[in-house]
Amino acid sequence: DAAAAEPPGGGATLRAAAAGYFDRRGLPTDPDRLTAATGARPLLLALLAALPGDVLLPRPAAPWYAAPAHFLGRPVHPVPVPAESGGAPDPVALLETVARVRAEGGRPRVLLLSVADEATGTVPPPEVLYEVCEAAAGAGLLVIGDESLRDTAHDPHATLPVSPAEITHDRAVALSDLGAWLLPPGLPAAVARFPAGADGAALHAHTTATLASLGATLAAPVAAAAAYALTEPPPVTARTRAGVRLARHLAAAVGAVLHAHGAEFRPPRAGAWLYADFEERRAALAAHDVRDSAELESWLAGRLGPYRVTGGFCLGDRPEALRVRFALLPLAGTAPQERAAALTSPDPLRLPQVVRELSAFDAVIAELTGAAR
Repeated sequence: DAAAAEPPGGGATLRAAAAGYFDRRGLPTDPDRLTAATGARPLLLALLAALPGDVLLPRPAAPWYAAPAHFLGRPVHPVPVPAESGGAPDPVALLETVARVRAEGGRPRVLLLSVADEATGTVPPPEVLYEVCEAAAGAGLLVIGDESLRDTAHDPHATLPVSPAEITHDRAVALSDLGAWLLPPGLPAAVARFPAGADGAALHAHTTATLASLGATLAAPVAAAAAYALTEPPPVTARTRAGVRLARHLAAAVGAVLHAHGAEFRPPRAGAWLYADFEERRAALAAHDVRDSAELESWLAGRLGPYRVTGGFCLGDRPEALRVRFALLPLAGTAPQERAAALTSPDPLRLPQVVRELSAFDAVIAELTGAAR
């Protein structure tokens, strides 16, 4: 039956493929310590349901990180990230936040971080990740590492995503949203790798049982597609490389536009987003009645179109900060044939639709920042 569901947590074929995927990344994995679900959100919800207590997140963070905790009624505490990158909080700020939360009667239990950040497009340096994981272990926190974008480094020779499971073997869960890059958006699937030991086994069992009660089990065709992608056959890896190459070109072009108009940004290292900061142009933006990230998002979305810009407030950043995240891939064109051409072009920035989109983007940023130039 093509519509039949997999067993809760995924069938043997899918879990074996996921184990091989993690094995190839230096994380030896028992298939019986893996769980699959219909996307990262229900998987994270099931994980947190098994871990009562407060949740700590980097600030900013991907918008789907906080939602499951809020749904469960768990307090969420944002922790600032270092200046050089997002994804993982500053280790000193983490310990200060844990101490404050405990002094206020809270129960910090979980740190959710990213090894390649969807919010900012950056990758935390290995030394930062080591320090924050050691700090989390010392504070008694379990780390959930979002590894959805770890294979999208723009320069894999210069950028090395590190899994928290490599650092704190018995206190870290690796979570990967396959729909973020490996699978088409219409096929939501995610997998989680649990640590060895009795605590890891109990967490795995609780999470899988919660997924079963939610009905968040994969249909057989989706499981088959996920298993195929996780074996990383040449067509899948070639498309991943093409998508990363395209994102790298677009990030450079968008960064050049922002730099030319006085905006700052964290240099993107992975994924297909760029996090921009217009604080230095606050006076110019005020002339457009733009004084916070919600107004900035609204102003830009009205000119660039929906789904192309996300205000920092949606990512847990300070609402008054003039920061937004730009989606890069829409600049490759809106029609499927345009996207396909951009993926295969050796120089996508010369394609007519990309030239058109970047010119329009430049005009919008010039209008936004030009009042006080």
